[in-house]
Amino acid sequence: MKVLISGGAGFIGSTVASACLDAGIVPVLIDNLITGRREFTTGRIFYEGDIADDRLVDTIFAEHPDIEVVIHCAALIVVPDSVSDPRGYYEANVVKTLRFVGSLIRNGCQKLIFSSSASIYQPDADFTVDENSGIDPQSPYARTKSVCEAMLAEIAAAEPLKVLSLRYFNPIGADPEMRTGLQIRNPSHALGKMIQAWEAGEPFTITGTDFPTRDGSGIRDYIHVWDLAGAHIAAVSRFDALLREPSLVINVGTGTGTTVRELLDAFNQVAPTPLAGIETDRRPGDVVGAFTRSERARDLLEWKPRYSLAEGIAHSLAWAKIRNERLFSESR
Repeated sequence: MKVLISGGAGFIGSTVASACLDAGIVPVLIDNLITGRREFTTGRIFYEGDIADDRLVDTIFAEHPDIEVVIHCAALIVVPDSVSDPRGYYEANVVKTLRFVGSLIRNGCQKLIFSSSASIYQPDADFTVDENSGIDPQSPYARTKSVCEAMLAEIAAAEPLKVLSLRYFNPIGADPEMRTGLQIRNPSHALGKMIQAWEAGEPFTITGTDFPTRDGSGIRDYIHVWDLAGAHIAAVSRFDALLREPSLVINVGTGTGTTVRELLDAFNQVAPTPLAGIETDRRPGDVVGAFTRSERARDLLEWKPRYSLAEGIAHSLAWAKIRNERLFSESR
């Protein structure tokens, strides 16, 4: 079996590609390398270019007519950047997705797994959500994911396409074999910022301490990226059985909420030397966060997370140690 992975040279897309290879599935990658890394495509079928390039997508399907499923990971994902450049985010995440889906349908592809986000939810009072929770995206980035989900569901209802949207919570860690990991130098998420501060010998800044959580800091559901990749493999293998209707949504998280302060405590239990924390105001687009209470992934995908928060932190630190060696140049 072959799958096409858009954004296949990025953090999540490349990790999903590694999981595919381990499962005997051949990944075909497309990535414009704006944030993805060429190093993550070594030894893999790779097409450099944009998902909105109709001719390129046509070429991929002409050369690989046995592609059965498309995993659509390509997107811009930095919340503060989306606040400062909403037009750019709607162009990259919504307009290009619409163009890409048109190419998929034209080429006879009927199975799409869409990388969505738990950031679209309106959390309940206890900060938990399931697939039936209210939708209330608080940033342009989150709204692009919500718009794409609705758009894809409506297209699937009218055309020969079935769409499974996986709503990711907060990926951490790296491929345990260290083939791939977080590729950007200046990450915007909490654990990436912690590692960056730890490497620089500086304190970590807790952005926002007035949220209505148990300690005032934001709360997240941190899932190991290798577990997230495993959910994609389960989705590919069970796609036909899952999609009785044109579209379906499944949360992919651990079911455990961890505050930023608790994440810092966990980091200090794993890191060789402790990391201090300081407090500041929220960043543009910051939200309190949520964690999943859904059993849908367990019941429908027959999947559950295997890695702990500590293991995710340890793998992130291990990747950070070799990152510059693996990504030896900023050239692409």
